[in-house]
Amino acid sequence: MTKHTGLQNWVEEMRGLCSPDKVVWIDGSAEEKKRLEEDAVASGEVLRLDEEKLPGCLFHRTKGNDVARTEHLTYICSPEKDDAGPTNNWLPPEEGYRKASEILKDSMKGRTMFVIPFSMGPVDSAFSKIGVEITDSLYVVLNMLIMTRTGSRVLAKLGTEGGFTKCMHGKAGLDENKRLILHFPEDNAIWSVGSGYGGNALLGKKCLSLRIASALARKEGWLAEHMLILGLEHKDGHIEYVAASFPSACGKTNLAMLIPPEVMKAKGYRVWTVGDDIAWLRVGADGRLWAVNPEAGFFGVAPGTNSKTNPNAMATVKKNTIFTNVVLADDHTVWWEGGDGEPPASGLDWQGKPWKPGTKDAQGKTIAGAHPNSRFTAPASQCPCLSPKWEEPQGVPISAIIFGGRRARLAPLVYQSTSWEHGVYVGATMASERTAAQVGSQGEVRRDPMAMLPFCGYHMADYFAHWLAMGKKAAKPPKIFHVNWFRTDEKGKFLWPGYGDNARVLEWILQRCRGEGKAVQTPIGHVPTPDALDLAGLDLPADALGKLLEVRADEWRAEAADHKVFFDSLGPKLPAELRRQNEELVRRLS
Repeated sequence: MTKHTGLQNWVEEMRGLCSPDKVVWIDGSAEEKKRLEEDAVASGEVLRLDEEKLPGCLFHRTKGNDVARTEHLTYICSPEKDDAGPTNNWLPPEEGYRKASEILKDSMKGRTMFVIPFSMGPVDSAFSKIGVEITDSLYVVLNMLIMTRTGSRVLAKLGTEGGFTKCMHGKAGLDENKRLILHFPEDNAIWSVGSGYGGNALLGKKCLSLRIASALARKEGWLAEHMLILGLEHKDGHIEYVAASFPSACGKTNLAMLIPPEVMKAKGYRVWTVGDDIAWLRVGADGRLWAVNPEAGFFGVAPGTNSKTNPNAMATVKKNTIFTNVVLADDHTVWWEGGDGEPPASGLDWQGKPWKPGTKDAQGKTIAGAHPNSRFTAPASQCPCLSPKWEEPQGVPISAIIFGGRRARLAPLVYQSTSWEHGVYVGATMASERTAAQVGSQGEVRRDPMAMLPFCGYHMADYFAHWLAMGKKAAKPPKIFHVNWFRTDEKGKFLWPGYGDNARVLEWILQRCRGEGKAVQTPIGHVPTPDALDLAGLDLPADALGKLLEVRADEWRAEAADHKVFFDSLGPKLPAELRRQNEELVRRLS
């Protein structure tokens, strides 16, 4: 328990609202975790997998209508609608609390209310923020034990008067007609009802670490970003760090855990993982941006993850991992499309229906066994390439910021912005083909600035202004780049092999940060010369490199026009610097 009167009063208020049979405070101990797992197995909320093949691993299945972030039901409850901006859904705070309270009223009768004190970031770091999540989901508790630092040590850090984010979660029957994910920036609070999916229910993740944290970061003068953090070690042992921002399911985890190809290993390169999804960045005393990963685990997309695409991830999930919405084989192991090995002869698909390879629906279409957004939740400490500095309280210094997404035709493999202001423009105009991690039509191209469109907790134009201000605040800001691993030829085949070979691009990026690396100036920025990338041992078709680095002025003119349309949609708050960048791009393309 705690002597923090404000926390005690809030928990008692929520107990009165939800009417649970009992309240359990999470202490974060190994003994407690074991007991909770046993309770979850006994209740059917999770299933224990084969202890020899997957020791300590659990399986969970969500409802069929609860398999991804529900952005259309996610709201910013700021006092004024203009504070949330046109890219967010908005509810007045009093209406949000009223609607959620009506759904939560007596919803935990016959159930247990769990109180989870947690820290995003190392408990003793100046970067870190404390939250307390209330939930009636054992699945949420078990995931939070992996994804965050929890329990007694967090309460000790909070003390008797410390500030914390109030995170209220209730399953409330998992009714999609009574589903709301509400953020109250002014109150430092989050309420989520009617969903059990990770992105909607693990409130320390996107909800606190991005939506609420972005609003806090603006007030306090730092950045909360949808970014991986990795370190590239050189032959002499020196490590340079980059932060990279891609939309979900666009390769962040694969890049964060990258293993360089043999030719790069021979040059002494090695990648160290600091984080795969979220970065908090502050200006250090030396004028550089320093970053920490606020999370303690990985909540990764399973389909497509295998020993070729991400061997480090596969090693990480071999034990103490929770698998969600994958195939459950008859022998109590798991499988997913694009995973390792042959599919099981038979088992249950992600919906719990009998499944075997080649199963077809009434229209003759092959039925996938795992949901395209199925997930694994694994402790970061199990990752073979985890950086020794991943929990450094001061973070790691960032040399480069990388933006990227899925663009089959437009963006070249890599290019560098000409300045911080231009780099903010590059990030602000990012677009990517929609993936299974978001509700909507896959393949549709949507504008996703800094990969933060679903996660920015306030007006996106104010967010861009904050980025511009951070560049002025940092005496030595990182260089900014854009990458596109997904460019295709006229037959739709990827031109770049990706995965480990992306280290070749990282090498050029860091060379540019040191004032090295050959490049040619184009209307969109600095693009590598044909001989700038180390392609030794890479069997690229003769014309592939030219296509990968090509800047097609006609397509970029259409893109620049669309940038203006997007900017216009943000209204008069848009910083003048970005409009000027758009005008200058149009001029250069002409």
